[in-house]
Amino acid sequence: MSEVTTATTLGWSPEEPTARGVANAVSRAIREGTLKPGMKLPPIRSVAAELRLSPTTISAGWSLLARSGAIQTDGRRGTTIAEIHPGSARYRKAMDRHSFFTQDLSTGVPDPSLLPDLSTALQTLTTAATPGGYLDEPVVPELLALLRQDWPYPAEQFTIVDGAMDAIEMVSRAMVRFGDRVVVEHPTFPLLLDQLEAAGADVVGVPLDDQGMLPGPLAEALSVSAAAVLVQPRAHNPTGVSLTTTRAQKLADIIRAAGSTVIEDDSAGSVAVTEAISLGSWIPQQTLHIRSFSKSHGPDLRLAAMSGPETVIDAIVSRRQLGQGWSSRFLQRILLGLLIEEEPVAQVAHAREEYQRRRQSVITALAERGVEVGGNDGINIWVPVADESAAIVRLASQGIGVTPGAPFTVLADSPGHIRVTVGAVAHSHTELAEMIAQASRAGGWVGGR
Repeated sequence: MSEVTTATTLGWSPEEPTARGVANAVSRAIREGTLKPGMKLPPIRSVAAELRLSPTTISAGWSLLARSGAIQTDGRRGTTIAEIHPGSARYRKAMDRHSFFTQDLSTGVPDPSLLPDLSTALQTLTTAATPGGYLDEPVVPELLALLRQDWPYPAEQFTIVDGAMDAIEMVSRAMVRFGDRVVVEHPTFPLLLDQLEAAGADVVGVPLDDQGMLPGPLAEALSVSAAAVLVQPRAHNPTGVSLTTTRAQKLADIIRAAGSTVIEDDSAGSVAVTEAISLGSWIPQQTLHIRSFSKSHGPDLRLAAMSGPETVIDAIVSRRQLGQGWSSRFLQRILLGLLIEEEPVAQVAHAREEYQRRRQSVITALAERGVEVGGNDGINIWVPVADESAAIVRLASQGIGVTPGAPFTVLADSPGHIRVTVGAVAHSHTELAEMIAQASRAGGWVGGR
């Protein structure tokens, strides 16, 4: 292990005398290769003396870097530049499952039998070269016109991306700098947290109730400047909570005053039973709204629509042209057919009703067994448990795979939960509820009444 003996001699002198300035400087040196994985950083007091900053400032900068995974501290071995491990830690932990499950309810993916038939949409396509130019518009015009008709607010600009996580990753790169605060719901989707932490964001959690993010804690979180607030407006993953109009307006008022950007992830899209809603109805110039078509029309379509202020969307589109360029217009035309042809539209409507039936059947049966589950939409339920590990092991012994709640949590000391993808269960809901209820009490007692 090599040791870094000085700071300024290796080119990471901060541009501003703050903790964020220190973190930004070290992060830049890592990206440029000046600081390499395994290198040992000098002691905090040495860095502070050399840079003429307080040890407290350096320590706070180290904390920002450690939170993002850029450095690691190991007792007497000191602080070192972290090894680069590709992948998503929270997401891998949440999705870690085994092939022995006879009923895997940990995936969070739609039921393949409820996805629309592609044959009708494909009949309208005779060539893959439609359109065929590299400089054509990134969004198929007919699809753009349809999206505008069905959008929850009159958005200024649109683009199509490769799914919701692609959209959030691009927005993070464009808007979130190292050390920026980003407010998220607690709990929330693990891959989202992985992306924000990989970007070096300081993630701040705000709890939910049955109407969405709580206004009081949000206002408190935004008393300190934040780059963005990320919300799931309906069929929240994992809780199934959907924003009410009253709550959305309150949140919009708070975010307007704070000057932050709200990023909305409508991952359920067309299979959500609750009405589409967006804070863009009140703060359009501070809103980026993302609608995924993965759960409604198929994960392998890899498509989502994103709207926002023209300046922000154009900047994202311009940056994308340096790499991928655009999302397949061939796939866009397939999606267009699925959104306008009578048969696939009817199939998606059936899926929406069926997912709600399955969800409600399990929730009702759980309530009869003393386990109360919140939320009103989506393919997942968020079940309170006495002990996550005990619940998961008990269900696994019965051939049922579920997702642990810990990777979804942001705030410390959160009660135990498991996420169950009940949208994948077509029948035997009472039997499933009985097994979940028993598992929820394994290692203790959890009940809603």
